Amino acid sequence: MEKLLTCSEVAEKFNVKVSTVWSWVRLKKIKTVKINRQYRFRQSDIDEFEKINQEN
Repeated sequence: MEKLLTCSEVAEKFNVKVSTVWSWVRLKKIKTVKINRQYRFRQSDIDEFEKINQEN
């Protein structure tokens, strides 16, 4: 099973605020998975987001 990250973990990884991560979600820059009432981030989606943003 693929590792799922919380919003706080993603924010820590990119050294940004949690609100910035939610902004990325709203702008559809990063994908989420909804499990019950909580959102999680797949490691593969984080890797893809990171790759796309390294090129810019």
